[in-house]
Amino acid sequence: YIADNKGKVDWLKGEHSDSENIDSYGDFVKEVDTVVMGWNTYHQVATELSPNEWIYSELTSYIITHRLLPSTDNQKFVRDDPCNIIQNLKKDQGRGIWVCGGANIVQPLMKADLIDEYYISIIPTILGSGIRLWGGNEKEIKLKLLHTRSYNGITELVYVRRQDK
Repeated sequence: YIADNKGKVDWLKGEHSDSENIDSYGDFVKEVDTVVMGWNTYHQVATELSPNEWIYSELTSYIITHRLLPSTDNQKFVRDDPCNIIQNLKKDQGRGIWVCGGANIVQPLMKADLIDEYYISIIPTILGSGIRLWGGNEKEIKLKLLHTRSYNGITELVYVRRQDK
């Protein structure tokens, strides 16, 4: 699951709050310059997770929404299909594109085979129910494991799409 049954992500943490954590986000974000997310993810970040500061200020953010909101230099509110946005962004020069969430953004991108790398974190919490990230994809996607890393009970997996012949 990508969120619990109320859409919350407060369970996204390791086993111990006082444990030393590896700064995997710092390493990851060096490889991207663009983040794409849906309205629910944007709203959760802006109102709950970091209400006083836009935590992705170093990145160009594309927020997919039907709301008419004014864009800024690094926050673009767009009313477009996720697949169109990613296809257009892939034509531009730059570093990587991070699809931050949520499920309504990820699922059509998976169906269209537009995700090149999958960064998957296994969190030491079994939710039992919630919002499925992978739901609705009928097509098999073969992956190749690039690397793993574990810390504080969290296991991070990085995969690329496998190009079987």
